[in-house]
Amino acid sequence: MPARSFFDNLPHQLTGVPPDHSANAEESAPMTSLSDATYANKQTSYFEQQRQEMLAYIPPTSKRVLEVGCGNGSFAAYLKSQRPVQVVAIEAHPAAAEAARPRVDRLINASIEEAAPQLAGEQFDCVVFNDVLEHLVDPWAALSQIRPLLSDGGSVVASIPNMRYFPVLKELILRGRWEYQQQGVLDRTHLRFFTTHSMRQLFASTGFDIQTLEGINGIQFPWKLGVLNTLSGKALEDTRFPQFACVATRSKD
Repeated sequence: MPARSFFDNLPHQLTGVPPDHSANAEESAPMTSLSDATYANKQTSYFEQQRQEMLAYIPPTSKRVLEVGCGNGSFAAYLKSQRPVQVVAIEAHPAAAEAARPRVDRLINASIEEAAPQLAGEQFDCVVFNDVLEHLVDPWAALSQIRPLLSDGGSVVASIPNMRYFPVLKELILRGRWEYQQQGVLDRTHLRFFTTHSMRQLFASTGFDIQTLEGINGIQFPWKLGVLNTLSGKALEDTRFPQFACVATRSKD
């Protein structure tokens, strides 16, 4: 099997979810979120990520924004300081939710599974998932749930960790190590792992067209790897990035 196909299929191999799972998302069992105890050992700073780099991906015409997994509201507060927007936020972790409450226009302390029905009939110009989809048991169902909440021309903006990140591959291939950490690509609370290929599949299978998919927070390659990347026609370029920023709109029915 070609190396690239192997890595593209790793998320399915690691999670046990077949590639066509998303096609049957509506028929799958109800989602179950991680318990609050799972995040008990997280440092407070884990919920304080401001994520200023994601501001550029929020469409400037957005007036009403839904942020899923807002942490303590740092990104929402930053967004509101830069744009005239109303932000409704969902956060399952109680302490983080209480910290976020004064920073947003409305806060729902619940999982996305529990919160989505409470938002039925509402419309948002943008729905934000900043490093959230990988924490969900069923991100396919989550995207399907928020699809009806998008206004005409609305967008989903997501930051998604990249399993093909070079430091992760180096440890896996050269040392045989896949060691979970407190945060990062191998965060111990991640349930799903994605490459750019499976990111595209995730959105396409839930009724979205990706408009933008760009690496963010990239590193510089060691010079030898940089030369190899150039000689290979940038085949390794995606491995420079720990995350990819995605902007997607609803597919035309």
